[in-house]
Amino acid sequence: MKKHLVVGTGLIGRPLAERLTARGDTVTVATRSGSTVVGTTALVLDASDPAAFAHAATDASTIFLCTNPPYTDWAAQWPPIYAAAIAAASATGAQIVVMGNLYPYGSPTGAMTEHSPETTTESKGLIRQAGWATMRAAHNTGQIRAVEVRASDYFGPGVPGPAHLGESFFTAVLRSKTAHVVGKPQLAHSWSYLPDIVTTLIAAADHMGDWGRIWHVPSSAVSRTEIVGQLNAHYSTRGKVSGYPQLLLRVLGVVNPMTHEVWASSYQFVVPFVSDSTETKRELGITATPWNEALVATAESYRNEK
Repeated sequence: MKKHLVVGTGLIGRPLAERLTARGDTVTVATRSGSTVVGTTALVLDASDPAAFAHAATDASTIFLCTNPPYTDWAAQWPPIYAAAIAAASATGAQIVVMGNLYPYGSPTGAMTEHSPETTTESKGLIRQAGWATMRAAHNTGQIRAVEVRASDYFGPGVPGPAHLGESFFTAVLRSKTAHVVGKPQLAHSWSYLPDIVTTLIAAADHMGDWGRIWHVPSSAVSRTEIVGQLNAHYSTRGKVSGYPQLLLRVLGVVNPMTHEVWASSYQFVVPFVSDSTETKRELGITATPWNEALVATAESYRNEK
């Protein structure tokens, strides 16, 4: 039986803890608020405190770093969290699996692989790029054992409204209204299904091969225009999708810090944004949940709330 520390109990950390518990592992979940997950031990933790982090990780075989501060707090909160996680892993011998994203790659010119150049110039991408670079450097010097799992924008049952493929999108389409989205809805975009993210995190932790590397979550690349068409066909609805003008987002961002951060990373939605997970499929032996199955399961969760 393995023991794990899951830091963060959001849309990824919570189902991860539940999956680990279901297979018989011992799990401690750590958050600032002391959130609980059935079958686990809850712990209040300031993840930027190295000593507290190390204490929380005592006897853990794996630290799953799944916390995610608000966009507007990334610059202040992420660097000390990375530093504390490295210190905790170094002190306890626990391996680290970091939940990451595709921001470091910047605006791609083709499908993104784990080896694509990290060309971002946007602040949030630079923060995550620097964090993983620090983590990998600690791995390369033998201080810790670490790996990062990168997902694209996630979706799944119960994802709240602000997500790009969340409640507001689905409820609008299912009510035959217009879903208003960031960027150009006709372009292909990779979507990572939450259960597949959890599967990849666990597979990466269990993998006996390469560490100090990145894994991409197997995902499906579908445009939001196509998604609306698929939902309309399945549910006999007449939903539509429309992209917000980029200028509007930029202007609103002047007075709203969160909107500014959404606009700053909106480059991901004005070009095809596709993740390649060939290595994950080959080396970890996992694939994405069939698209239609994942889409309908997600839509049903919102349809049942109508």
